[in-house]
Amino acid sequence: MSQAKPLRPSRKRHQAGEVESFPTGRLTYLAPKPLPTSALPVDYGRAVGTVTGHYLDFGVGNSFAFAWQMVLGGPFVIFLLGAVVCPLVAFLAGLHFDSPWADVVQVTWGVFSMSFWIGLGGGGFILLLGLQTRWQMHSRLEKIVPTRFNRQRREVCFVPEGHSEPIYVPWEKLEAWVVEAQGVSEYGVRRQYGFGIGFRHPDTGEQFNLEFETHGLPLSISNWEALRAYMEYEVHTLEEIQPHGELMAPDEPQAPGAGPEEGVEFFHNARRNLHARRKAGKVGWIYVFFWYLYHVMTFWTIPNRLVVWENAKMRRLSQKALPESMEKWSKPLPESEWAQPSEKLKRQSRRVLELQKVDPQKPVAEIFAQVSEELSGDASMTA
Repeated sequence: MSQAKPLRPSRKRHQAGEVESFPTGRLTYLAPKPLPTSALPVDYGRAVGTVTGHYLDFGVGNSFAFAWQMVLGGPFVIFLLGAVVCPLVAFLAGLHFDSPWADVVQVTWGVFSMSFWIGLGGGGFILLLGLQTRWQMHSRLEKIVPTRFNRQRREVCFVPEGHSEPIYVPWEKLEAWVVEAQGVSEYGVRRQYGFGIGFRHPDTGEQFNLEFETHGLPLSISNWEALRAYMEYEVHTLEEIQPHGELMAPDEPQAPGAGPEEGVEFFHNARRNLHARRKAGKVGWIYVFFWYLYHVMTFWTIPNRLVVWENAKMRRLSQKALPESMEKWSKPLPESEWAQPSEKLKRQSRRVLELQKVDPQKPVAEIFAQVSEELSGDASMTA
C-alpha cells in the first residue's frame, strides 16, 4: 500500500457510478457520497487494524496465524522432505527392485547423508527469508501512519508519506474506486483487481491515493463496504468485518476472550469447535486427522503466540508515529456533537436501496450512476 500521486485516476472530480477507462482496464467509482453497495462488509485484505467505538485504522492491519504458520511450517516441510521423505523413497525403491539388504541400507544411508543437509539448508534459508520479510514489515511500520476513519466526526485523517501534519477529509467527499486491469506476462494474460481511496489536498489541490491489490472485483467492493458500513454505524467491531482462515474458523460463537486476534485462546476455541462439529457429524475423522497434522507441522500454538506479540508491536509502532494533533482529533466526542449524514446522502442511499430491491442482479455501478442522474434532475424518480 502506498500514499502517493495516483497514476490512473484523472484529476477531475468524480461521482459514484462513474466508470473511467485507461489503456489496460478501468476504474469504477463508488464514492464520493458513500452509497450502500449491497456487498458483504468484509475486509478480505486484512487492511483494517484497530476498531473502536469511534474510529477505525486502515492500512496497517493485524497479523494473523496463517502467515506465521507458513513462515514456520514451510521450512519444516522442506526439512522433512530431505530428512525423511527422500531416504524413505530410496529405501522403498530398493525393496521394490529386490535389491540385497546391504545395498538397500547403503543406498538409503547415502541418500540420507546428502538429502538431510539439503533439507536442513533449504529449510533454514526459507525460514530466514520469511523472518526477514516480517522484519522488513516492522521496519516500514515505524514510518507509516494509518489512515484513520472517525465516524463521530465523519472525517478521514491522512498523513501521506513526506508530510508531517495530518490532512482531514470530509467522509462524504472521499473518493473510492475499484480497479479492473489486465496485462501480459510469461504465463499469459493476467487479470488484476484493486481497491483504492483518494482525496485532494484542501489547500494545494494535490491528489493522493491509498491503493492495494485484491483477488477479485467482489472482494474489492466488500473491502470498501466494510469501511462504509463502519462509518454509517452498520458494523461496530473487527470481528464483524474480518474473516478467519478456514482451518481456524469455528462454526459456533467464540469462547469469551477469544476475540478477533488469532491468539492461543482462539486456537483452543477452534479445536473445541472442531470436536463439536465431529460429534454433530459435520466433519469426519479424516478432516480431524489432517487438522491436527497441519497444526502439528506448523508448531501447534507457536504461530498464535507470535501473532499476539506481533500485533502488540505493530500497534505500538503505529501509535508511536501518530502526530499529536491526530491523537487529539481521535478522542471521542459527546453524542450531542456527533456529525450527521447530509440530506443528499440520505436521499441517495434510500434510492439505491429501492433500486437494489427491484433488481438485485443489477451492477452496483449502474445503480449508482442512475441515482446520481435522477437526483441531479435529469431523469424521473421511477424504477
